[in-house]
Amino acid sequence: MSFLLGRSPDRSPPRAAPTHTGSRTTRILGVGVLAGVVGLGLCAFVFSPPDSRPGPEEGTRIGQFDAVRLMYVHVPAAIWTYVALGTCAAASAVYLWRRSAWWDRLAHACAEIGVVLCAVTLLTGMIWGRPVWGTWWEWGDVRLVTTLVLFLAYAGYLALRSVPAAPEARARRAAILGLGGAVLIPIVNRSVEWWENRTLHQQSTLEELRIKDLTLFTLVLGIFVMGLLVLWLVVHRFRLAWLEAEAESAGLQAALAERRAEAAEPVAAGAGEYGAGEGSAGP
Repeated sequence: MSFLLGRSPDRSPPRAAPTHTGSRTTRILGVGVLAGVVGLGLCAFVFSPPDSRPGPEEGTRIGQFDAVRLMYVHVPAAIWTYVALGTCAAASAVYLWRRSAWWDRLAHACAEIGVVLCAVTLLTGMIWGRPVWGTWWEWGDVRLVTTLVLFLAYAGYLALRSVPAAPEARARRAAILGLGGAVLIPIVNRSVEWWENRTLHQQSTLEELRIKDLTLFTLVLGIFVMGLLVLWLVVHRFRLAWLEAEAESAGLQAALAERRAEAAEPVAAGAGEYGAGEGSAGP
């Protein structure tokens, strides 16, 4: 918890609230992410070969060719979509149990990052599908449709959080939706196995190790780098949510104090007039 809040784990008295979401830990993590992105770019676009193999006829080549390079973003984005939205669901469940604002803000942060990753998954999949399948989108593909439903479900979660309401009521409603939406995650992940005749997607190439050598290394590197990026984003988004909540609470307290002061002014004025009347009365 102290890592997400950017505080030291000791018992020292809390310092003044920060005005930003950065810390030495996030800066080190950010440098690691930047180095990983550079390394991944070199492996994906320079060192890793295109997907090409001999065709059925002599002198022909078949495969995904350069489109395979999208896999180094598409597959990691899909994997970390499951992780981010699964974490949102788990944090939502703990919030419903413990009613702790910490878990509510973690769920919110993970949902935002998960929705972005899901959008990246859909976008890269569409770009990959055009040269490989010959179409940008296929409504009959169960993996595409279920992924879109997952995206819309958690986009609805974020929309629900923006509806004006008491913080506790808003968090409770969002937690119920965040927990219920997790049912879609295994459906999306296993859809190509459960409905194999209703999808253009291939089975998992990573699970069955259909790729090897530098292609496999680049894919694993992409998953690792994407994980670091997701962690960096979640930490910053969590801290931003915490600062937003503190600012909202401070604004509410200031408004209440101002209202109490306004209500006390007529009472004080009436007491002064009453006192003045008593002092002016003659014997």
